[in-house]
Amino acid sequence: MNQPSFFQRYLPHILAILGLLVLSTIYFSPVLSGKTLSLMDVQQASASTQEIREIAKQTGIKPLWTDALFSGMPAYMIDFDYPHIYIYKAITAVQNLLPPFASIVFIMMVSAYVLLVVLGCNPWLSAMGAAAYGLGTFSIISLEAGHVSKLLALGYGAGVIAGVILCLRGRYWVGAAVTGLFLSMEFGANHIQITYYLFLTIGLLVLIEGIALVRAGKGKQLGVGLAVLAVVGVLGAGSFGKRLLVLNQFTKETIRGRSELTAKTTNPDGKSSTNESKGGLDKDYAFSYSYGKAETLTLLIPNLYGGSSGGGLTTSSEFYKAMVSRGVDAGMAKQYAEQGAPAYWGDQPMVGGPAYAGAALVFLFVLSMFVLRGPTRWWLLSAAGLMIVLAWGKNLLWFNELLFDYLPYLNKFRAMTMALCLAQLFMAVGAALGVQAIIDQKLTMAQLKQPLTISLALTAGLSLLLAVLGGTFFSFQTPTDLDQLSGSFGDAARDVLNAIISDRKSLLRADAFRSAILILLAAGLVWAFVNNKLKAGLFYPLLLAVVVFDLFSVDKRFLNSNDFISKTQATEAFAPTAADEQIMQDKSLGYRVFDQSPSFMSSNRASYFHRSIGGYNAAKLRRYQELITYAFQTNTLNILNMLNVKYVIQQPQQADPNNPQQPAGPTALTNPEALGAGWFVSRLIPAADADAEIAAMKTLNTRDSALVSQADMSKLAGLPSQLDHTGSSVQLTSYRGDKLTYTVNAAREGVVVFSEVYYRGNEDWQAFVDGKPMPHFRANYVLRAMRMPAGKHTVEFRFDPPLAHTGDTIDLICNVLLIGLIGFVVVKSTRNQASGSEPVAPADPLRPVVSESVLDERKKKR
Repeated sequence: MNQPSFFQRYLPHILAILGLLVLSTIYFSPVLSGKTLSLMDVQQASASTQEIREIAKQTGIKPLWTDALFSGMPAYMIDFDYPHIYIYKAITAVQNLLPPFASIVFIMMVSAYVLLVVLGCNPWLSAMGAAAYGLGTFSIISLEAGHVSKLLALGYGAGVIAGVILCLRGRYWVGAAVTGLFLSMEFGANHIQITYYLFLTIGLLVLIEGIALVRAGKGKQLGVGLAVLAVVGVLGAGSFGKRLLVLNQFTKETIRGRSELTAKTTNPDGKSSTNESKGGLDKDYAFSYSYGKAETLTLLIPNLYGGSSGGGLTTSSEFYKAMVSRGVDAGMAKQYAEQGAPAYWGDQPMVGGPAYAGAALVFLFVLSMFVLRGPTRWWLLSAAGLMIVLAWGKNLLWFNELLFDYLPYLNKFRAMTMALCLAQLFMAVGAALGVQAIIDQKLTMAQLKQPLTISLALTAGLSLLLAVLGGTFFSFQTPTDLDQLSGSFGDAARDVLNAIISDRKSLLRADAFRSAILILLAAGLVWAFVNNKLKAGLFYPLLLAVVVFDLFSVDKRFLNSNDFISKTQATEAFAPTAADEQIMQDKSLGYRVFDQSPSFMSSNRASYFHRSIGGYNAAKLRRYQELITYAFQTNTLNILNMLNVKYVIQQPQQADPNNPQQPAGPTALTNPEALGAGWFVSRLIPAADADAEIAAMKTLNTRDSALVSQADMSKLAGLPSQLDHTGSSVQLTSYRGDKLTYTVNAAREGVVVFSEVYYRGNEDWQAFVDGKPMPHFRANYVLRAMRMPAGKHTVEFRFDPPLAHTGDTIDLICNVLLIGLIGFVVVKSTRNQASGSEPVAPADPLRPVVSESVLDERKKKR
């Protein structure tokens, strides 16, 4: 018997993958005409790394530290050279050849496709599940927000699961190569929260599959599989060892690490906050984004909770009519209805849209739970369930608080709603596997009647019930609706709210009927196929079309061609204002800028042009955040002075058409009190602990005094209590982020405070006086200080973390070993195919994973 050629074996998969590429490109087709998306998070990231890029352009070296945000932070947390990540660079180079944005969704689809083929789905059904995963609304909405790293982590995660399954089911070499490749890319995506959730679901997979293997007498296979996974897991993680090492080190110093504050402190808004010494994020902060339990039904009915926080209504809405009837200009009312109407009424502070998995897909997933057998069913159900429960956050506090307190590292993450992205994967996989099971088991209508009826009742039946009686179950309003509307509509707020409630009911009703129709279409296709009224050649593409149309049309509500802009428009977010240009005329070194806006600690715009004391990053240094939170508003000028804030960007007040003299944009104010890059102090104030330090920072005169911990005071023995710094000076003469040089003239021995953030002093940051190492210490809660001998000196600070060099070595070793492993498996597989010895089915090289499954083995034994 002739073996099929390579082309014959893989042509269906090649065509399916090309089809997924076409589908993703169609969705993002405006990029083909040169347009792009204005991605907020991408813009924020670009702004934060602008200084790094500029220094690299001038010196040819990326600095390891940047002063562009938070008065200084490690540059390797936002942009860093990784010279030995060969696998990541190769895959990324291929990805960059594909259309922008489409490539991200395509990666999600391809990885899910690989997983489904490994689990035994044919190319049509694998393509259906893969398309559903990539087009889930949570993914599209995340892309619009610029959450690129999250989507890449979600994408590569499906491939990691595929490799784990191969290893557990006896395909050790192929499984090791697949796991290693995708795991390297998973860590390269650099979204640890998604990777953490992924590992939780893999843990469930190993547990459930492992129990089944042991019960089937395959303990040895389980042991070998786990051993292979352990080795390749080390290589995969080690391929980004540098990033993981420095991330672990940095995290301990951030808001995700342990605070030294132990007492209750008072926020500037007057609220009390307890700083727990056990580390991790504050629970209120971590659970601020939690999906409502009933809101989870948006997986089935997209607009059940109104859709987006900003707009989504039309001129036919009651909200629009209410505004026009009250004298609002029709054009303004239309714009507000489409872009600003508070249609969303769920528990979350703000959402870009719902987590919609697709009505047809949810129906198929529910059906799969009745027709699938064996450990895979329980894994898919438990993994999807766990992700949904995690997304509930504070709405299932007894459970999630328990995990938050005792599950290692979970307390480092916030916005737990993103776990729903992985729930979408398991629902897509289950839906495709369920249809494949119907085909493989040749189920008759008599056998399928009960599962089909129950699945229809749970999905289409529920949709119809909510369409008709939704007003009975929900209030369609939030406790804050009336207060928010009162600011804009005054006494008419109640009438406007009633109009919005009517619109919210209409949104639910329309989408509930829509979901019911799509479910009935999918169910009708399954019924027709099982009853031989529809051939496979039509059944597969029609089912795929229903699923894709379902998600495609809802996705377009939140990301469509209107959201694409020219590349020129995309760069306008960083156009300098007159205030920026004025400040940039000052070429002196070391000064900083305070953008006096309410969002200065959550925006990187100022960082694009200046060395800013604010910024946006998910992991801020904890001490710096505590300084801003607990002391800044009560001692603003002194803190601005010690941070060397020479310029304050004053934001314009609301425009007054009657005052043409009012500035049209931000203005730059000079702060003559800024203390410079460094200064001598007259007095040292000891503080017993961090609580005493932060309390003292609320009133400290930073010009004359330095606050020093009791432990560091011992290093200053012999200095007089009152220090005379008459005639002494400090001047910054060279700046490169991670290398600062000063000329210091000390009329007599004293203490210099530098306006630079203290971070791992005498370890990663090293100080030198006239070329000789000199210890430095922390002062004023966040800054560096040094005991300075009398005389003229050259002082240099260098940031060179030893762990980064260790990481480079680990990256090199693990990347080389992984490339060798992948190359060996490719050569081995090619030879096996050429000799006909590879144990695969002729039609699909990966189907043996299913045909040799634990379930089949148990049936044989019986």
